[in-house]
Amino acid sequence: MVADSARWERFEFRPGDIVISTPPKSGTTWTQMLCALLIFDGPTFPAPLEKLSPWLDMLNRPVDEVYAAYATQEHRRFIKTHTPLDGVPWREEVNYVVVGRDPRDVAISMEHHLANMDFDRFLELREQAVGLDDLAELPARQEPSGDPVERFRTFIEQDSLGGPATLASVLHHLDTAWVKRTAPNVALFHYDDYRADLPGEMLRLAHALGLPITETRARELAPEASIDRMRERADEVVPSASLGAFKSTAAFLRSGTSGQWQTRITDDLAASYDERVAALVSVDLARWVHGGRHGSGIDPADST
Repeated sequence: MVADSARWERFEFRPGDIVISTPPKSGTTWTQMLCALLIFDGPTFPAPLEKLSPWLDMLNRPVDEVYAAYATQEHRRFIKTHTPLDGVPWREEVNYVVVGRDPRDVAISMEHHLANMDFDRFLELREQAVGLDDLAELPARQEPSGDPVERFRTFIEQDSLGGPATLASVLHHLDTAWVKRTAPNVALFHYDDYRADLPGEMLRLAHALGLPITETRARELAPEASIDRMRERADEVVPSASLGAFKSTAAFLRSGTSGQWQTRITDDLAASYDERVAALVSVDLARWVHGGRHGSGIDPADST
């Protein structure tokens, strides 16, 4: 187990806190970077991104150490989690930013992510933080198939909401935000919208968070949040970079592209995927998940 949502139970919120809640590989670091650029009004931060916005419920650091890191911050805090909104405490005075991505792209990105992880190092950090005794109670980890088509089939068919991303877990996560999308303190963003109009999405984010910024300033800052620029700053930007959690920090920010799944899916698997999506979420959510605002024409804030 990589994370434990129970860590949220003792966390002391402040008014204005920003909870960035995303399925894995859906633009989490991108959103953290946008928040940092807005909060500090520029690309110079008081600490690396992993220090400013550690993954609160990840089991690679003792929980009290993570609480203390957030408690000492005097700036507006932005807190990373991969826990859906039904697993995070609800506070009216807190902003919740949820980011979606085409689940098919999530599946491909997750494969590269897992290949880049240093699992031995993670287990070492986990043992130091919380121990390893509980791992004996978990089902044995199944090795993924060597066939990319079969790996994609597993992603589609598994019902698990924990562990590595599955279609069910990604859609469940986004559905917990979709049902709250009209709440004034909830804002939904999409990976493909970042790709289509990063300055515009930065403006939307600033508005959602009540942060002042002009269109001109957004256009000045947006290049600092480009994938290429973040890759140049990988040691400052990548999560757990200082802990040695990845074989390559630059590889964490691999390409930022969409649509690579198209080379790995057969016609029958595509049909199975569509059927599964239709069984799990509403038509409007499905359209938004697979296209964002720009691609689907659906704005979550206006959709009822």
